[in-house]
Amino acid sequence: MSAVERYASGSPYEASVGFSRAVRIGDRLITSLTAPLMPGGAPPPAGTEAQWRRCLAIFDEVLRAAGGTLADVVRTEVHYTAEADVDAIDRLHFEQFGAVRPVTKMLPVAGLAEPGWLLELEIEAVLQPAGARPPDGRERRPAA
Repeated sequence: MSAVERYASGSPYEASVGFSRAVRIGDRLITSLTAPLMPGGAPPPAGTEAQWRRCLAIFDEVLRAAGGTLADVVRTEVHYTAEADVDAIDRLHFEQFGAVRPVTKMLPVAGLAEPGWLLELEIEAVLQPAGARPPDGRERRPAA
């Protein structure tokens, strides 16, 4: 049985609610739904793009700590509050994950835990041994 490794991101909610930003079991890294939290409790950045990039920065840090990268992501989930942001979210998702092509779910929601949050993201990754990722980052195809 694989050991469970827990990762924190410094969110004040992790301690007060009792959750981990991510949990690794074997090669699988599962994250909690992640808001665009800023260090020290500063307000989230303004705008969908800035909040998306902040969430990715949080994931990037956790993935690196676990020995992975955003190229290891196999599933994404996006919760967003404004229907008008869908095109921007689609574009941002493609920019980051177009070559990776994870399965994804995008859910409109009436609101999030904090009024300034426009979106929250969740990812799941399968971490590969060093040297297993194709050097060009393209998806692997099964042998025929």
